Amino acid sequence: MNTGSDRGANESAADESAVRATGAAEGAAAAEGAETGETAAEEPHVSKAPAFIKASKGLHLSWQVGVFVVGLAVIGAGVAMLVLPGPGWVAIFAGLAIWATEFAWAHLVLRWTKRKVTEAAQKALDPKVRRRNIILTSAGLVIAGALIGFYLWKYGLVLPWNLKDQ
Repeated sequence: MNTGSDRGANESAADESAVRATGAAEGAAAAEGAETGETAAEEPHVSKAPAFIKASKGLHLSWQVGVFVVGLAVIGAGVAMLVLPGPGWVAIFAGLAIWATEFAWAHLVLRWTKRKVTEAAQKALDPKVRRRNIILTSAGLVIAGALIGFYLWKYGLVLPWNLKDQ
């Protein structure tokens, strides 16, 4: 089995310089796209499976099934944590990230989700929106306090273990 450790020093140095040059070119393109407001065209989604797994179609298919099952388990745990104690949304997004390593559709959904979360965070930081949210929350708390106060004034506070005629 070839693990890639038998490559010559010249090949390795050439590969490393090519990777550095590609990274520099991508960084320059991203900076140029950020200046013009355009996003750089992304490469098509490629499986993150190791090369020896991608070499065999059956092994690659079983890898993808395994990734799908693990991602589904993490997402299922996240859905359960929405009603149980735990970080439900974090687990759901983690499961989606696991799927995104192998499936292009999950990569697109994860990218769309990241964009929407960033937009929502920017919107929440807007001073007008923050002021509105603070005012609405304060009004809701005042109304809830008034209703609780009225109930206690009208019926009093009777703890469940102190009920006499029930």
